[in-house]
Amino acid sequence: MARAIVLRQLSLAPRSRAQLEKKLRERGCDDDVASRVLDRLTEVGLIDDEAYAEMLVRSKQSGRGLARRALAHELRKQGIDQEIADEALGQVRSDDERARAEQLVAKKMRTLHGLAPEVQARRLGGMLARKGYSGEIAWPVIRDAIDGAIEHQRD
Repeated sequence: MARAIVLRQLSLAPRSRAQLEKKLRERGCDDDVASRVLDRLTEVGLIDDEAYAEMLVRSKQSGRGLARRALAHELRKQGIDQEIADEALGQVRSDDERARAEQLVAKKMRTLHGLAPEVQARRLGGMLARKGYSGEIAWPVIRDAIDGAIEHQRD
């Protein structure tokens, strides 16, 4: 029964070991049985937290534009071990993070046309903060975007 539950979960989407343990507990599976099944599936490579963490970091950074801090939170939420999470987060370079912040700000600036620069800065700052960007990255990017906006250029 435990094996069938785990295989069904893995057929839907990749999962971390912690997520599968939680699902088995919800279904009333004995802890010993769950542990043996998860150990065996880890041995054969069906459960791989390292690969899962790397995939999660890549997809959340490119898809939603999350920064390292938000990605770390997401990995913790999925039950990924800190050492594995640190290794997966190592693939996110500062340059990539800044470039992604610039892309997000440029896209959002299109919807903020006509607003005062202070309002634009506040909204952009909030958006980047929710995605986990630090002020060190966010504010220079925001300042550059607002200073470079045609509507704020002096004639």
